[in-house]
Amino acid sequence: MGQPALEVADIFRAHGPAWRARTALSAGQLKVMSAIEQCRSAALGGHVLRCEGCGEVEIAYNSCRNRHCPKCQGNAARRWLAAREADLLPVQYYHVVFTLPAPISRIAYTNKAVLYALLFDVAAETLRRIAADPKHLGAQIGATLVLHTWGSALTHHPHVHGIVPGGGLSPDGARWVACRPGFFLPVRVLSRLFRRRFLEELGKAHRNGQLRFFGDEAGLADPAAFAAWMKPLRQCEWVVYAKRPFAGPAAVLAYLSRYTHRVAISNRRLIALDERGVTFRWKDYRATGRTRHKTMTLEADEFMRRFLLHVLPGGFHRIRHYGLLANAVRRENLAKLRELLRVVPNSETPAKPETQARQVQPTFVCRCCGAAMVVVEILPRSASIRAPPPRPGCP
Repeated sequence: MGQPALEVADIFRAHGPAWRARTALSAGQLKVMSAIEQCRSAALGGHVLRCEGCGEVEIAYNSCRNRHCPKCQGNAARRWLAAREADLLPVQYYHVVFTLPAPISRIAYTNKAVLYALLFDVAAETLRRIAADPKHLGAQIGATLVLHTWGSALTHHPHVHGIVPGGGLSPDGARWVACRPGFFLPVRVLSRLFRRRFLEELGKAHRNGQLRFFGDEAGLADPAAFAAWMKPLRQCEWVVYAKRPFAGPAAVLAYLSRYTHRVAISNRRLIALDERGVTFRWKDYRATGRTRHKTMTLEADEFMRRFLLHVLPGGFHRIRHYGLLANAVRRENLAKLRELLRVVPNSETPAKPETQARQVQPTFVCRCCGAAMVVVEILPRSASIRAPPPRPGCP
């Protein structure tokens, strides 16, 4: 598949300088714009390659490796998936989604670190508590949660996707407890507990002075106003759903490859940049069938604003593991579960010499003849992506 004709970087380069001059942006947003604009360009340096077969010469520029860059997530996803492949168990896996109501999404934008962390932790706690209940599964479970903050139209829509093995470890740690085929946990029960626990923790964060409010929400700083604002949230339905189980571990990996390192919009969804603005494909989940797939045109300034809504706080982890799959205990727990399930982990299966030989691939491959390419020259970088883009008129 060839390179997209239009990229987010093209939009930033064409319209970013003028927009930055009249818009207040955070340092994190400026850094993301700078990184995407410079990604795989001479500004970041690169190397000259020569094919050992046909002699073809090619210049390859360096990537920015920013986690919000649409061009840099493929390699990061492949490395992450290679590490996760050895963790999969021969059991059913389920996809569970926890979504925040719109009023909370609005205050989450100015309280990203606090509310996104709450979303992660309360979703994980909900899964583990209901699974541990003998009325449901009666087992300790593990889960991998992935944060997405966008809807298909680039609106702010925080939710976490969970990948959960269909079973867990018995309370005494002596056996594997499988869930019923095709059914994980009751979503209505999950939704009720998720709502109650999130609002409890949200109220605690407010009392501890951890939340900030601006604009139309500024009045929520008052405890009485905040309590009144939360009251209807205790009555409305919170969206939690579980999809049918994946068709085997390979399907789990295929799903993870699409979701773990996704950014707000991929370059392949972009259609045009012209005098009307930016046109892109989006999916309307309220519609059905073919009518779900639509196109939308936004002014370039509005497109950039929506894209940058989804810049995460520095150091914030958007993929987290809980319970039996928590980083500190994952290796030990997986070994125990494999023993109970009577399976041999992939890492303990000796690879045949010919398989190992096939796995060793050259880093760079010639597009013309498929032979290996070697680096013959290093091109130094000319700018640092750590500095924000210069504003017009500034030296």
